[in-house]
Amino acid sequence: MKRTRIALVSLFSAAALALVAFPAAAQPSTTAGLINELNGKLLYLGIPITLLVEVILIYTVIKFRNNDDPKPTKENRRLEITWTVATAIILLFVGVASYGVLANPDVTYDEQPGVEQPGAGESVLVHAEAYQWGWEFTYPEENVTIGASEPVKVPVDQNVYFEVTSRDVIHAFHVPEMGLKMDAFPEQNQTIKTVPTEEGMYQGYCAEFCGVAHSQMYFQVEVVSQEEYDQWIQQQSSEGSSGGSGNDSGNASNASVVGAPAELIAAEN
Repeated sequence: MKRTRIALVSLFSAAALALVAFPAAAQPSTTAGLINELNGKLLYLGIPITLLVEVILIYTVIKFRNNDDPKPTKENRRLEITWTVATAIILLFVGVASYGVLANPDVTYDEQPGVEQPGAGESVLVHAEAYQWGWEFTYPEENVTIGASEPVKVPVDQNVYFEVTSRDVIHAFHVPEMGLKMDAFPEQNQTIKTVPTEEGMYQGYCAEFCGVAHSQMYFQVEVVSQEEYDQWIQQQSSEGSSGGSGNDSGNASNASVVGAPAELIAAEN
């Protein structure tokens, strides 16, 4: 029995050291940080439980492998109360931790009176419209529209809102590294909020199968400094007002994406 206790303590200690040893990676957005933090808490909880169950299972198999005369288990009220209370505590922890993340507006955004409106102040609002098979992104406050051929630029350390909708069928806006995902429904606008915390380029795509060219619905989100973002917005606005190709290039690219799978479209029809 003493050896069993020593083995259990050693396993739990090794698991705890392994978890603590992993450095916390920089999170590209507050949304990703919240989700990954919750996953980490559930992992810390799940690994000791898994080890405990496996150790008990292995110990039981080895100890009673040659038992040809098994006897019925006697009722142990104290043990039953213990595992019932332990299970309730674990479920309570999971529920409280999950609610704290899911109720955060950077994970589940719900527009409320008295709270900053999308696009107000220093925040940025991007209208993302999906269609078969491309994307169109509009900055309504700046009157700028781009296609998926250009990265969607947003400033670092600012509130960013993506207003997601669809022009035809159900799509899904998904940027995995930033922890962003929202279904796009026709004639409905759904908003997700985040605060980018790391500059860089992040891949996005449609995460809902929407037809023969679904796999071509890629886009990129580029997180830049506030100064670079302001310069880019000014450049896009001046090109648009002068009739330049700044806003048309993205739409032309998306048109080529739609026109590319002509054989597939014909086969589908």
